[in-house]
Amino acid sequence: MNILSALESLTALDLLVVAGHLILWLGLSWWIEHPSSKRPSVTILMSEYRRKWMQVMLTREPRIFDAQVMMSLRQGTSFFASTCLLALGGLLALIGNVDPIRGFAADLGQADSPPVVLQLKLALVFLLLGNAFLKFVWANRVFGYCSVMMGAVPNDPSDANAPILAAKAAELNIRAAMSFNRGLRAMYFALGAVAWLVGPWALAVATCLTAWLVWSREFASIPRKIVIGDDAI
Repeated sequence: MNILSALESLTALDLLVVAGHLILWLGLSWWIEHPSSKRPSVTILMSEYRRKWMQVMLTREPRIFDAQVMMSLRQGTSFFASTCLLALGGLLALIGNVDPIRGFAADLGQADSPPVVLQLKLALVFLLLGNAFLKFVWANRVFGYCSVMMGAVPNDPSDANAPILAAKAAELNIRAAMSFNRGLRAMYFALGAVAWLVGPWALAVATCLTAWLVWSREFASIPRKIVIGDDAI
């Protein structure tokens, strides 16, 4: 059975739920990065603190603390990139031989699913994890750019170039964080996409739960209240 035949074997509900899964993933990402001014996301709130960080860095001597924070950020992106790479390798192995999960699918009422359909369902997970991997790699690289820019900031705060370079470092830091957060969201939705192996309804439920989880952490979490300074923590 080729891919076209596999697509024909999917129901309209399958296609609708997968489309909704991808739309929610992309839509939430846009919303988080472009929220209303009345209810900013944690990502936007932290962007302002990243700018303040670089302003404080201008007068901090020595700047060992700033270097340590940057090292920690880069280590985080490296860890998640490595994790995604391992997961992608495992997925490639499963896509090449779906026999290990055919029994699992049969136990959950998907016994009539041909191997190519299972491969197609795993391909959705692969797509999301692949996107996450690329985002983490890019975030790591931009954090590296930021480190170099921070190193170029003159030690003399009165130097005319100091605030300009610090502002550039802040914007690079923000762009790297944006890519890192996009990678995390792609990982969340990749985990939710695994539910498609059970069926379209399971994917629909997993999609809603994943979307709620991502939204709540950006707009309704206790860390957000702490960052924004709400009294009702």
